[in-house]
Amino acid sequence: MVQTLLISGTDTDIGKTVVTSALLAYWQAYRRHERVAVCKPLQSGSGDRELYSTLFSLEQAPHLLNPLYYSLPLAPPLAAIQSGQEIDLGKAWQTVQTLQSEFDWVFIEALGSLGSPITHELIVADLARDWHLPLLLVVPVRLGCIGQAVAQVALARQYHLTLKGIILNCLEPLSDAEIDQWAAPELLQSLTQVPILGTIPYLTTAQDLQCLAAAAAELDLEALGSLGYANQTTAPPNSPAASH
Repeated sequence: MVQTLLISGTDTDIGKTVVTSALLAYWQAYRRHERVAVCKPLQSGSGDRELYSTLFSLEQAPHLLNPLYYSLPLAPPLAAIQSGQEIDLGKAWQTVQTLQSEFDWVFIEALGSLGSPITHELIVADLARDWHLPLLLVVPVRLGCIGQAVAQVALARQYHLTLKGIILNCLEPLSDAEIDQWAAPELLQSLTQVPILGTIPYLTTAQDLQCLAAAAAELDLEALGSLGYANQTTAPPNSPAASH
């Protein structure tokens, strides 16, 4: 049974790529018996796919890393219009299916938050629901993050998503006291009723595979060990896979 996980967040530039990289580094370092792949279904502007392809020795075919790319760093529906392209979610869905057929774990990095637009009709939460993707929420440790996290969890529940846990990510060097003041794990878990899997500390270099793997090793990754996602051969009913 393939295990698939969507890594989403409360906003853009809050550490989804760092968390995804840490998970990849951990799997490649400590769980080598399990084949792992990564996918960025939609990307606007340069960044994530370039980092993954240079930082990691990926077993997957290069074209499976990022099926839909738009050069302008805008929301996909706007970037697609300005570049004269379509948003072919069917191609993205087929890419995910291919990875699921070849690997034990597939980490899918979302764009923005669950409310970020994918098309003029769909947001990331629609994709997570229709593709049956269990979810991991990345929350940056900063003032206001608790309210943002609560709002994202509420949206996840509105869409009946499976939320496996929350990972806190430090965007700057922070003491334990500062983390407790701004992100207060016990309060966050109480308000959301979602497990806090741990905290990724500020990494002076987010491209050191050993440091990334060590950071992920401190998380409660056992909570991700039973995602229970059965591989599918066709898109689910009402899936955005057929939408453009």
